[in-house]
Amino acid sequence: MDNTKLFILALLMAFHFGNAQNNEEKMVKKTIEAFFEAFHQQDSMAIRETVSKDIVLQTIGKDADGREVVKTDDFNHFLKSIVAIPATTKFEEKIMSYNIQIDGAMANAWTNYEFWVNDSFSHCGVNSFQLFNDQGSWKIIYLIDTRRKEGCD
Repeated sequence: MDNTKLFILALLMAFHFGNAQNNEEKMVKKTIEAFFEAFHQQDSMAIRETVSKDIVLQTIGKDADGREVVKTDDFNHFLKSIVAIPATTKFEEKIMSYNIQIDGAMANAWTNYEFWVNDSFSHCGVNSFQLFNDQGSWKIIYLIDTRRKEGCD
């Protein structure tokens, strides 16, 4: 095989790999978007569709003494708290950017966000999603976030 044919073959393989990676990234992003759409609609059943049954939820924040701590939340408690938000309260988590990395059946998505309540800024931070490709369907298996009021620009 001459050099031109080898180059074309390598180019086609690179294009195919890049295209497959882009499709997987789109599917990961779509899972996260579906999670937040259900979150904003307070639809616990739709949220469950985006996560694994063994999901782990954690938050990094400050305790009463101002020390950084990791808090683990029970997923069912999280769902109940979302559903219990009064209809008069408008809330929105705005995803500002995505950084998605994939290796086989594992993906990580790093998303900067702002959180708004009744059209007023509440806090900002970062979500780190770990996802697993369960037979063609990306599911969130781990979610940890940070929350802060300063440095949000």
